[in-house]
Amino acid sequence: MTTTVPQPSATADPGRLSGLESRSVSAWFGSHKVLERVSLAMPAGEVTALIGPSGCGKSTFLRILNRMHEMVRGAALAGEVLLDDEDIYRHGRRPAEVRRRIGMVFQRPNPFPAMSIADNVASGLKLAGIKVGREHRDQLIEDSLRQAGLWNEVSGRLSTPGGALSGGQQQRLCIARSLAVGPDILLMDEPCSALDPTSTRRVEKTIAELRGQLTIVIVTHNMQQAQRVSQSCAFFLASHDTPGRIVEAGPTERLFSDPVDPRTADYVNGRFG
Repeated sequence: MTTTVPQPSATADPGRLSGLESRSVSAWFGSHKVLERVSLAMPAGEVTALIGPSGCGKSTFLRILNRMHEMVRGAALAGEVLLDDEDIYRHGRRPAEVRRRIGMVFQRPNPFPAMSIADNVASGLKLAGIKVGREHRDQLIEDSLRQAGLWNEVSGRLSTPGGALSGGQQQRLCIARSLAVGPDILLMDEPCSALDPTSTRRVEKTIAELRGQLTIVIVTHNMQQAQRVSQSCAFFLASHDTPGRIVEAGPTERLFSDPVDPRTADYVNGRFG
């Protein structure tokens, strides 16, 4: 049966959007514990930034949020991740459905280089097992590219290879591919780390435009970026003998201007990390 995919509305009521919450999440790779009882509310319709030094478990935590952690051999976890107050790890819940609702944009752009721009966007549907009629496909591609802030730059060359785009355009193409399936949550793992300043600004503009349409969780090492794009922030920290955990979380403005923990103040002010 052919189905259409609901797209987030630009005028959506944030009260009706999906939020995400972790409760006492711990994680292991084999016998090595990498996260310790991480509890964090990621408000609906807002951008939550995860900050902290390399190796403190931020990216592992992000992958736990859409069940990618379990794809790693020897990986294990404890705790709950709630989407609309329902645990995404409950028995019988299909990982593919979780990953459709909770999309992921990776650190480096990963479009299919020989596939056209249009087919790259539509490939997200195929990967998610969603069939869309031809009459809806073209409109869905346009809508997704518009949401990703890329339509005006590529509308006249949708049949050209995605690999011919610049790095920043490729990253926004990957965002469009994720948006095509109509996710409730979008996870972004250092999406600008491989981009130049101009491309970074464009991706950040896209994030700002998506705010209010869906919930975004972003890992970033750029403190200025965390301040620019997020409304909530969580500071992760680990040491050589203790797993990663959240030191402090709360509104971004407060975390940067008046943190409670002195370690947070040291990190956001560049005194370590």
